[in-house]
Amino acid sequence: MRTGPVTPELLRASVIAVPPLARTEDYSLSIPENRRIIEHIEKGGIRTLLYGGNANLYHLRPEEYGDLLEIIAGSAAEETLVIPSAGPTYGTMMYQASLLAESMFPTAMILPMQGLTTSQGVAEGIRHFVQSFGRPVVVYIKNLGYLDPEDVARLTESGHVSFIKYAIVREDPAEDPYLNRLVEIVDPSIIVSGIGEQPAGIHREHFRLTGYTSGCVCLNPGLSQEMLRALNAGDIARADIIRKLFEPLEDLRNSISPVRVLHEALHLAGIANTGPHLPLLSRLNDSERKAIEEAACNLMQRTIP
Repeated sequence: MRTGPVTPELLRASVIAVPPLARTEDYSLSIPENRRIIEHIEKGGIRTLLYGGNANLYHLRPEEYGDLLEIIAGSAAEETLVIPSAGPTYGTMMYQASLLAESMFPTAMILPMQGLTTSQGVAEGIRHFVQSFGRPVVVYIKNLGYLDPEDVARLTESGHVSFIKYAIVREDPAEDPYLNRLVEIVDPSIIVSGIGEQPAGIHREHFRLTGYTSGCVCLNPGLSQEMLRALNAGDIARADIIRKLFEPLEDLRNSISPVRVLHEALHLAGIANTGPHLPLLSRLNDSERKAIEEAACNLMQRTIP
């Protein structure tokens, strides 16, 4: 596992894969199946892994956290950057900060809490976490009202932020007043698009964001990595051709459930046995699984155009 600092160059060099977390039938973490997922992603040239929402860390049992850190750190290649998440509640994130402080992870992402928060309160909580962790964190902006751009800028200026994952969904990603303001006061070289391949080109072209996170990259990592290369080369047209290849599976994720669909897609495509969903989620029905299997297998077979 890579332990050096996170730089804009790293964010540009690799798609940030956001994989699911494989479990056995008794809900315990599966070491071999999680290793299979990581190895598949790495074989496609991906060198950054982020464990967060797709891994359903929102519902992780407290006593599992140490095992999670050990599994994901120990399964990754030496040059792979691995980023765990913490939170989303204040008590949980501060407990996890003490475990992370004893680890070699160069950064961790704070899962966004919904409800019973204020922007200033979230910023203060992040400062407490960083003080305990001893390293800067990934700020995950998923909903309006969670963190004002000015609070994000102050956290960045004070050295609390390694990078920012921006994931507020817009009907038109090019029309985004929040993101307009954010890139005015925060260097866009430390901001990544956080909603997969679909808005990544627009976020690069209109807002100069550096890289992007993806769940579907876990199915065809080489194809997604080629899309990032096209964006880095300024070839927006080529990037858009590749983007469209991910659209069928992304449409299913958006219409059913991003987390549940991706979790089962990796199993249905034969990448790894991801096992059951951790409650409070549930398995998909047969018709949903059939559509996901078709889309996942088709995506696996796509080659770089």
